[in-house]
Amino acid sequence: MVVNTLYPTDYQLHLFHEGSLYQSHQLFGAHVLWNSDKAFTRFCVWAPNAQLVRLVGNFNEWNGEGFELERINQEGVWVILIDKNLEGSLYKYEIFTKTGEVFLKADPYSFYSEVRPNTASIIYSNRNYEWNDIDWIQKRENKHSLSEPAIIYEVHFGSWKRKQNGDFFSYQELALDLIPYVLEHGFTHIELLPLIEHPLDHSWGYQGTGYYSVTSRYGRPQDFMFFVDQCHQHGIGVILDWVPGHFCKDAHGLYQFDGTHIYSYQKQDDRENPVWGTANFDLEKGEVQSFLISSASFWLDVYHIDGFRVDAVANIIYWPNKHGKHVNSFGIQFLKKLNQVIHEIEPNCLMIGEDSTDFPNVTAPVQYGGLGFDYKWNMGWMNDMLEYMKAASSIRSSIHHKVTFSLLYTFTENFVLPFSHDEVVHGKKSLLDKMPGEYGEKFAQLRLLLGYMFAHPGKKLLFMGFEIGQFSEWKDHAQLDWNLMDFGMHRNLNAYVKELCKIYKRSKPLYELDYLQEGFEWIDVHNNEQSIFSFIRKGKKEDEFLAVVCNFKGIGYHDYRIGVPAPGEYREIFNSDKEEFGGKGYINKKVIKAEEKPFHGKPYSIKLTIPAFGITIIRPVKKRKERKGNGKEKVRSHAFGRRERK
Repeated sequence: MVVNTLYPTDYQLHLFHEGSLYQSHQLFGAHVLWNSDKAFTRFCVWAPNAQLVRLVGNFNEWNGEGFELERINQEGVWVILIDKNLEGSLYKYEIFTKTGEVFLKADPYSFYSEVRPNTASIIYSNRNYEWNDIDWIQKRENKHSLSEPAIIYEVHFGSWKRKQNGDFFSYQELALDLIPYVLEHGFTHIELLPLIEHPLDHSWGYQGTGYYSVTSRYGRPQDFMFFVDQCHQHGIGVILDWVPGHFCKDAHGLYQFDGTHIYSYQKQDDRENPVWGTANFDLEKGEVQSFLISSASFWLDVYHIDGFRVDAVANIIYWPNKHGKHVNSFGIQFLKKLNQVIHEIEPNCLMIGEDSTDFPNVTAPVQYGGLGFDYKWNMGWMNDMLEYMKAASSIRSSIHHKVTFSLLYTFTENFVLPFSHDEVVHGKKSLLDKMPGEYGEKFAQLRLLLGYMFAHPGKKLLFMGFEIGQFSEWKDHAQLDWNLMDFGMHRNLNAYVKELCKIYKRSKPLYELDYLQEGFEWIDVHNNEQSIFSFIRKGKKEDEFLAVVCNFKGIGYHDYRIGVPAPGEYREIFNSDKEEFGGKGYINKKVIKAEEKPFHGKPYSIKLTIPAFGITIIRPVKKRKERKGNGKEKVRSHAFGRRERK
């Protein structure tokens, strides 16, 4: 990097301290700079309460004598220039506290780190990769996510697949295996559990130390660039789990960085997070805001990430250790600022809040009083549906509201429907094993649950393993149970998931009006005795709609009548009970003609075969002259970008 000045400017430092330096990684950390034909390596760190800061590394035998940093302002920014190119060197900061302690700290802004259990930072240039995803980037700019299909495949890099000896696959190796798999199944996005550097494998990345350092467990930063680049070249978006609420307390990390709590709240009750054993970021502090918002902009710029799933938003909205819902105004302002800034930097970046609360307007624009997220996880829907499905079918009629309640609020926010990793660990069982009944009934009900999920308004997110019928819980220390694909019912379920994804992406009524009440209409919401729900999903065109019937009991029916809004002929386009999916073949093979017989408040009605524990999707048959081209629906693009903001 050629520079006019080797030292930070007063203006840069002013922005950093007020919380407005949104590319602070270009100032802090270790950078090889060129002044004329001379190379320097500059180190810059914020440690306001340190007595002394020294640079140690393998270039000075970890002896900091003669490598003292200069404190350049009262707010505690320290700098040192080394008159050589130290690219690839290991280093840490040796921090002398005012109480006489000495800490060895990794660089908060390091771009690369040693493989755990080692903890040194590595001087690394992240500008040497040649990207080939310009077509994706240009297409992404014209996408409007709310009216696009989205099926997000949530992945933990370390346990999707492993080598025979138990070692991890690298970023490059998984690019060659995971991407074709995702394409084959029809997922539109991959969401990765956090890849920021973290010391403990079993934290899954949620307790991080390196907010600018992609974990070295799976390779170099350029290897991860290759992974994202390949995803984009194949039409797959990449969403990264990101944790701006709290951080781990390992000695080499951010905790008590200069002997005091500069990254976390000063008060112990506000700072300590006993649930996760972490420390909460001080979101009031300008330097912390610059650090975190710059981290998000860094991943967008350097790694071309398409979006973030912001973890534990409830922990940011509310003070975590206070009884009752005590709103954290600092957290609220931080989230608004984060979303505004990131959308200014990249308007099509997807900001998805993992929020388990009923806090209002999470997905409303900031200028209209909202938090500014694009999407919010619908945790209420997830909890209600899993409670409903785990109940014996004989008692589902008494908890009918568990299915219907979500439609009272589903259009108040822009939702993602999640069945995430959190629902298949810690004794909660896998999705398949949550289903009651005998072996075949479990598979039938999982097919029904997935079908209902895809028919319900909202984008979709599912954790890896659901598509092969994982019977055991997720094991973060081992790969998925791929041997299950040797068994017929698991292969059938896998074929079902592929077909479900295909039908969803081909059917505009299932996604075009996800965010509007006009896109959904109940046919029959009151049949609790039979536990059958029927409804209509509508597209933007008036004559584009689908009728969906879900039977949550183990009794099938012939000649089951439902009301429909239009005359003419109808055809079944999807049925979870097909034999190739592992079902019994209770399907509607023939064209179904609507009768001019009012039913369910509709002017016409049709009679269907309804399978036990099954979902049926029906659409009106268009006459040939009404079709465009050969009558086949065009598959929508895998990409889904951000909606336009008014």
